[in-house]
Amino acid sequence: MFEYFPENYTWNLAFMSGMNRGGALGDLDEACRSLKQHAGRRDAVAQQAWYESFTRVAERTEGLAKRDEEAGNFFSAGRKYVRAGVYFLLAERMPSHQNPAKAVAYRRALAAYGKGYRLRGDPLERVEVPFKGTSLPALFSKAPSSDRMPCVVHFDGFDITKELIYGAAGEEYRRRGISMLIVDHPGVGEALRLRGLAGGHDTEVPASACIDYLQTRADVDPERIGVAGVSLGGYYAPRSAAFEKRFKCCVCWGALYDFDEFMEDRVAKRGEPSVPGHEEHAKWVFGKQTMEEVRGVTRKMTLRGVADKITCPILVVHGESDRQVPLWHAECTYQEAVNSPLRELKVFALSEGGAEHCAADDNALAVDYVADWLAKILGGKRAPA
Repeated sequence: MFEYFPENYTWNLAFMSGMNRGGALGDLDEACRSLKQHAGRRDAVAQQAWYESFTRVAERTEGLAKRDEEAGNFFSAGRKYVRAGVYFLLAERMPSHQNPAKAVAYRRALAAYGKGYRLRGDPLERVEVPFKGTSLPALFSKAPSSDRMPCVVHFDGFDITKELIYGAAGEEYRRRGISMLIVDHPGVGEALRLRGLAGGHDTEVPASACIDYLQTRADVDPERIGVAGVSLGGYYAPRSAAFEKRFKCCVCWGALYDFDEFMEDRVAKRGEPSVPGHEEHAKWVFGKQTMEEVRGVTRKMTLRGVADKITCPILVVHGESDRQVPLWHAECTYQEAVNSPLRELKVFALSEGGAEHCAADDNALAVDYVADWLAKILGGKRAPA
């Protein structure tokens, strides 16, 4: 993986996230150049410097988008608004959730993305999935057809959002004739930040709500709905498939067999987390006041005794050099999915790329592999007409 900051894995991961999801190298370099002096720090000063630097680049890009919009160049404006959304989300990533600046950056990101999608003419709808008396915000990316098409419910991870997943994979899914419902479920994205919906272990509940919603749409084939998840979604997706039998396939993009063991291992090794303020972030995600309360949730977040209940095809994708989640998480998920009629474990080697956490080093390799597998399983397109 390209490491702009040799001494700061967390910042490197964020840099690559920007590269993989629509950012421009020149913009990212401009934002990060002044941050090198802070890269060895893990304090509020470094977080604030990161926030301010990426906000400046986001605002500049947003200004360029407005200029294009006023000139009537809507495609150009839309592209720049989306880029500004990427940078606002990167700015939002580092500060504590207790810092009001985080919420400001997040709302600005949503506004920029929304305007960008509209001006670019993306076949994308913002939708609300009914859920427990409220709703879950989601993006519906429509496959290019008037027929009922296959669709994948895509869950987020520990800190990623629906906009970043769409930026990484939306176009390749559409190219293969597969729609996407990308959901900010409880514990992530808008559901957490703007609606206060905390996460939990029983992700089959929001997953079932997603299928219920998709079955109301005339453009979705209810017999060809799959589920996928990235990073912590490597627990969310197989858990959902195990208990919601309407899913026809499942993808773990970065396996996570046992989240509590992952948390324990991180504490024992004192490894650098991918999420700034990891413990504070966990308390926010799960709506708890103490880490012991958090562990009460995460102890239930295991696929032990769950993976064998998966009865649909499953693909587990992992990197051999994943510095966050050891390869055994992928191997255990695959080995215990004994009742899947078709299971596959794809391990990206360092020699081919895609070997870091969720293919942070080469996102396109993993996206292509996953999209091709889904097209084969759900009956999408594997070549142009």
